Amino acid sequence: MALYENILQTIGRTPVVKIGKLAPRHVNLYVKIEAFNPLGSVKDRLALGVIEAAEASGALKPGQTVVEATSGNTGIGLAMVCAQKGYPLVVTMAESFSVERRRLMRFLGAKVVLTPAAQKGTGMVNKAVELAEAHGWFQTRQFENPANPDIHERTTAREILEDFAGMALDYWVTGFGTGGTLQGVARVLDRERPQTKIIVCEPELAPMLTSGEPQLRNPDGSPSESHPAFAPHPVQGWSPDFIPKITGDAVGMNVIDRILTISGPEAFKSSRDLAQKEGIFVGISAGATFAGALKVAAEAPEGSTILCMLPDTGERYLSTPLFADISAEMSEEEVALSKTTPGYQLD
Repeated sequence: MALYENILQTIGRTPVVKIGKLAPRHVNLYVKIEAFNPLGSVKDRLALGVIEAAEASGALKPGQTVVEATSGNTGIGLAMVCAQKGYPLVVTMAESFSVERRRLMRFLGAKVVLTPAAQKGTGMVNKAVELAEAHGWFQTRQFENPANPDIHERTTAREILEDFAGMALDYWVTGFGTGGTLQGVARVLDRERPQTKIIVCEPELAPMLTSGEPQLRNPDGSPSESHPAFAPHPVQGWSPDFIPKITGDAVGMNVIDRILTISGPEAFKSSRDLAQKEGIFVGISAGATFAGALKVAAEAPEGSTILCMLPDTGERYLSTPLFADISAEMSEEEVALSKTTPGYQLD
């Protein structure tokens, strides 16, 4: 065990775990569990990367308020980083995202400004711009900030290369939110492991990459409007209502070998299966990415090695449909089990 100067030093170095029961026998399927980051998601890396880059460039002044638009995980990561470093944080978030995320950010000291669900992701982004301009705050701009993929190039990608040193890595499977993980890791794999096929997953209801239709942008790279192929979908953290510039740049690198669309039911089932059959507790986007990895595995040649990214913990989805069938009260079966012995019965 190491001794750390502060919590931020514990970000990264997340474990890669082999899947035993859910993987087809003819392949080796591994998952990289980003829930092991201190605030439970891959976005802890992004948060640290964008803040430290802004400090280094002088764009972020001591004590200046930070503002960001987020579906939750980036805001939670930023709340941790800003708390440790002493920056006030204001987050804008569409009201449709899970209440656990709002409460976590507020518990960490951030202020959360909700925007109407009908205005989707572009609404919360535009609100962050308004607030930054009105108050002179620093906007981290996770969807366009090059420090986002850069931190994944320096950390996530290097960890993957180290974990698979001397081994084949035939497929790497990921989803996309900002596209930071996708672009940062893809840069390195394309350069140092060109034989690894890069597979990207997106929601079946919002097949923006699959459609091939371009994203209209403002001069700064931010979206000027929602993408025409977007529709509301249940995979929180994946695919806002636009293709982020970072994701668009990754597509332009021509390193993506295949794009898969994943349905909500597939995502929920895979998340529950990981919990109940592998003991791996992850969220909806992780379930969706794993569903994509299973599709790859089913078609992969004998002996193939696949790595799937699992972006976050399941604990921040308690109020979502992922837990709709999980009651806080005893089921009839549990009551019957209790009655098999005489004592300690509830009234």
